[in-house]
Amino acid sequence: MLQFRGSVVTSDAGLLAYRELDDAIGLSAVAGETLADTRTGKDGRQALVGLLRQSVFGRLAGYDDVNDAERLRHDPAMRWIVGGNAAHGSAASPSQMARFETRWLTVEKNLFALADLSGRWIDIVHGRRPPKGIVLDMDSSVSPTHGEQENSVWNGHYACTCYHPLFVFNQFGDLERCALRPGNVHSADGWKEVLDPVVARYRGKVSRIYFRADAGFANPEVYEFLEAERIKYAVRLPKNPILQGRIGYLLKRPVGRPPNEVRRFHANFTYQAASWTKPRRVIAKVEWHPGELIPRVGFIVTNLSRPAERVVAFYNKRGTCEQWIKEGKGAIKWTRLSCCSFAANAVRLQLHALAYNLGKFLRTLATPEPIKDWLLTSLKEKLIKIGAKVVRHGRYVAFQMAEVAIPRQMFQEILRLIAELRPQPPPSPA
Repeated sequence: MLQFRGSVVTSDAGLLAYRELDDAIGLSAVAGETLADTRTGKDGRQALVGLLRQSVFGRLAGYDDVNDAERLRHDPAMRWIVGGNAAHGSAASPSQMARFETRWLTVEKNLFALADLSGRWIDIVHGRRPPKGIVLDMDSSVSPTHGEQENSVWNGHYACTCYHPLFVFNQFGDLERCALRPGNVHSADGWKEVLDPVVARYRGKVSRIYFRADAGFANPEVYEFLEAERIKYAVRLPKNPILQGRIGYLLKRPVGRPPNEVRRFHANFTYQAASWTKPRRVIAKVEWHPGELIPRVGFIVTNLSRPAERVVAFYNKRGTCEQWIKEGKGAIKWTRLSCCSFAANAVRLQLHALAYNLGKFLRTLATPEPIKDWLLTSLKEKLIKIGAKVVRHGRYVAFQMAEVAIPRQMFQEILRLIAELRPQPPPSPA
């Protein structure tokens, strides 16, 4: 016998842990203070926060389309996450969510506030665990489009019609800031508008800021900005004949039978390109791989004083930034930008970024050791997608959760770690 009781059964009970984290550190409260609500009504601010929760938490659970609200509005877990009247009635409908995302949030001041919100959330998390230094990784990505979206343009490098968003991550994998751009812009286009607010947030708060980027950001304006802000950087340089000539002695094939392992050499010199106002330190890495006749050569411009090998090792860790972009594409599906207007798609990207950061925060602050290294995809499939039956009592509602991938003890540990993040009450007077 099969019975379908959607209003008393949920497949996303694990979202309640993220809702507890949200409540413990006040993420939605900050959003409510940041976003402007032009509607009139007695409880408009709370309704706006509820809409944002439904939008962000829905994306975290894999519901990245406004049409998903038709079912989610009746889902008991989503209703309790949204809170307010939704807990005992229903959450927002698809038409309400569409107005929220494509009309209210696309207002210029709200779009700016959304772009700042990820950074404000990260500041809250860092307030719990202050970092001594920050490493910023900047990179662009591709979001393929399949319709008539505004500013969706053919990009020859990616060989598709797309948008070309720009991202800045920190060393913990949090998305500090992002911006949606037309598909045909250069990788570094608009870099200062994205990087400057991030640097301004950390100015005076941390002892050291580092920056890494690939050759698309090898721009003298970038170097000058970083040097003026006293930021240590390592940026890949495109090859050119002058740089190749400076390391010509390393490009000659070593004498003797080649070994089976990679032979790696480094060079360190000062170089000034025609567009630079002063000479800068450049490090070259030359690798001879078994079976290859031509070496692999790379150049890095830097103001770091550490040895060449350590600078190269520091720059190579930039590859984790690309993994975080892949994680966002796979777990949050932030490449799904299917609205007609560019502003609406820019809002969608920012909402995806908030969902991504919310997933990262739980992994950073409140995951037990056995699951601390799980990807967001694994957390979504095993933690969020917990089935539960909802039983209503006179004074409380019970979610009877299934024990499959996440046992009871582990879920209890997650909730215990979240409870420790809550502000402690002041001591009572003696």
